[in-house]
Amino acid sequence: MAEITTGGDVPPNMTIYINNLNEKTKLEELKKSLYAVFSQFGKILEVLAFKTLKHKGQAWVVFEEVSSATNALRQMQGFPFYDKPMRIQYAKTKSDIIAKGDGTFVPRERRKRHEERGRKKKEQHDANQAGMGLNPAYAGAYGASPLSQIPYMGGAKSAVPEAPAPPNNILFVQNLPHQANQMMLQMLFCQYQGFKEVRMVEAKPGIAFVEYENEMHSTVAMQGLQGFKMSPENPMLITYAKK
Repeated sequence: MAEITTGGDVPPNMTIYINNLNEKTKLEELKKSLYAVFSQFGKILEVLAFKTLKHKGQAWVVFEEVSSATNALRQMQGFPFYDKPMRIQYAKTKSDIIAKGDGTFVPRERRKRHEERGRKKKEQHDANQAGMGLNPAYAGAYGASPLSQIPYMGGAKSAVPEAPAPPNNILFVQNLPHQANQMMLQMLFCQYQGFKEVRMVEAKPGIAFVEYENEMHSTVAMQGLQGFKMSPENPMLITYAKK
């Protein structure tokens, strides 16, 4: 490819640059929402946004794979995010972010290794627990039983899973991260045809109901988003809602 001249000629790389973001959104909420929405395209290493006036309304999402960045750019271009259409392009060169953050990359790797060790230890512990039959939910998470068998609430009754609700047009979504909000869910579920609305239950964080026009549409959405992680620790558990 010819040498890079303007932003439009930037070659595909792992980082996308997003602008035209709603400047009223709080920084932490913005980063979490971007993570939730873009993680459907692949593993995200980092989401960056800055408080400075110069960087308002902008963010960078660093993926592990170039293909993830490419899919995200194509599919989310112009997507209404907090009521403003996103403008997305590949970040210039290694990234306007890495220019700021070159010093942060070693610590991040170190932190990642440390977290990795902690996670492996926890997984080992959880797997042992599951093997001993102490926690059926963990057994499901590690593949010992199908997702549909995981009881939502533990306890003595969990040995006999409740019969699942018959297919219908409303989905029951569980295991959402506490920061999940209506807009994030809407952005994920409205990609599927026939989407009508998301209803969250204020008194019960972590769950939501999503309505589609008919059960065919709801089934396609369920299959597409089953196990989708809005945060690294929260794979969605989707079933049909009981009517």
